Amino acid sequence: MVETLTMRFGITADERVKNDHYIIELIDVRKTYVSDGVKTDALRGVTFAVKRGEFIAVVGPSGCGKSTLLHIIGGLDRPTYGKVIIDDIDITKLSNDKLAKLRNEKIGIIFQFYNLVPYLSVFKNIELPLIVKGIPSHERRRRIMRILEEVGLADKANSRPTRLSGGEQQRAAIARALINDPTILLADEPTGNLDTKNKIVVAELFKKLNEKGKTILVVTHDVDVASYARRILYIRDGKIEREEVKA
Repeated sequence: MVETLTMRFGITADERVKNDHYIIELIDVRKTYVSDGVKTDALRGVTFAVKRGEFIAVVGPSGCGKSTLLHIIGGLDRPTYGKVIIDDIDITKLSNDKLAKLRNEKIGIIFQFYNLVPYLSVFKNIELPLIVKGIPSHERRRRIMRILEEVGLADKANSRPTRLSGGEQQRAAIARALINDPTILLADEPTGNLDTKNKIVVAELFKKLNEKGKTILVVTHDVDVASYARRILYIRDGKIEREEVKA
């Protein structure tokens, strides 16, 4: 089943859908980088919306703008033009401090290269966001062990990331992204460094998290990983070309 974005969401670049079901809304988002006087358009007018509890994959080749798109949704980068609305908040208008606070409370982000601190244990890596949030130590331990159990790493709590396999490191990164119970989980090529077996393990974990109510958006070039999503957006040259929705 393939629908145009306007058919599915009824939104244009100049119109925002008023609907409590939408947790992510992008309206005519554009991003231009300038280097040595040369302009590069990474995003060229992206408009779409995500309902609460959806599992969406954004698929496209390298350099198509999908990672830029995820970073803008996650508040790690700002658009040159357009609106990004997260849970009814236009994050393009937030100060850096307020944007960081929103990320810590509402968004969990997973990267291709894990971004774990190598000299800290898995437990300490996952603990960092809780310390920033001011959670007491006994509550931090309870939450960490619960989330490690959920991702199948309870026996690796005291191990350093360098002692883990690639799949285990990615699951540790997922646990860290989940530890503050974010509303939205964003993943940037989360299986890019994994073998087939671990790729499936991570994709199945996303599916399980989505079934528990997490809103998940994954950007990937891997169609096998994308097949786990309920909706797939295809991006090329900075624009959404089409979408597929599972019946």
